[in-house]
Amino acid sequence: MSSYTTTFGATFEESLAGPSPGELLRRRIRGHAGLLIGAGVLALIVLMAFAAPWLAPQDPFAQDLARRLIPPVWHESGTWTYPLGTDMLGRDYLSRVIYGSRISLLIGFSVMLISGVIGAALGIVAGYFGGRTDLVVTYLITVRLSLPVILVALATVALVGSSLAMVILVLGLLKWDRYAVVLRSATQQVRNLDYVTAARAIGCPTWRIIAGEVLPNVSSHLIVVATLEMGSAILLEAALSFLGLGVQPPLPSWGLMISEAKGYMFFSPWLITIPGLALFALVLAINLLGDGVRDVTAPEGRA
Repeated sequence: MSSYTTTFGATFEESLAGPSPGELLRRRIRGHAGLLIGAGVLALIVLMAFAAPWLAPQDPFAQDLARRLIPPVWHESGTWTYPLGTDMLGRDYLSRVIYGSRISLLIGFSVMLISGVIGAALGIVAGYFGGRTDLVVTYLITVRLSLPVILVALATVALVGSSLAMVILVLGLLKWDRYAVVLRSATQQVRNLDYVTAARAIGCPTWRIIAGEVLPNVSSHLIVVATLEMGSAILLEAALSFLGLGVQPPLPSWGLMISEAKGYMFFSPWLITIPGLALFALVLAINLLGDGVRDVTAPEGRA
């Protein structure tokens, strides 16, 4: 009888407890199609970038003018030697698209890291301390928002010189405002909650409260903003490269490939279509992932 009661009691308690938070999170992830699609496409592009030396059939920098403007394989004159054809300098387009994923991901992750550290630090400090600190940070955010990113980036790169490192640095120093605004608001909501008050009451140092209590509870906001800003940084780099002030030849940036092909868009449209579709797929995957993370981590009121 005691054995039956123990077994029944355990089963009854488990039924009352319901699924664990981890199981609920897994169910939300499995039920969110956009998150799964975005994560899958982004994982494929990241894998392609890491495996570029093994996936690329040709040297992406090798030029052969005798083989310039070969059409892709689905055209009548296409060949499987160059599945996506060649560009105006005879370089294999598939290899350049594969290596171009490295440039876009490097810029996206680097800009996200630089701007995220700056913006998150300013936003959390302003939201936690308030007062004059909040006024100073708010003033900095206002000044930053008054400066158009693309115009400032164009002017800076034109004056200092364009290179991969310079593009990353300029965009990283200009894209922190959204992090600061969102995390300032999130920190203001968290700073007076019970667990933060309890940490202050037992004498925890300020840095310990911010790092151990505040930051983990605003991290979902940080992740969402980071994914969206990564896609924005990739598009800005493509715009700068298209204008000739971003990544410089012969690096295979997708934006630069579109810029180089604009004179051939009516005669060899695949030269613009292929890198354009690659750029579209990457940014769409990042945005779907960010939107999915937002829905999964804060699903209240969302379908």
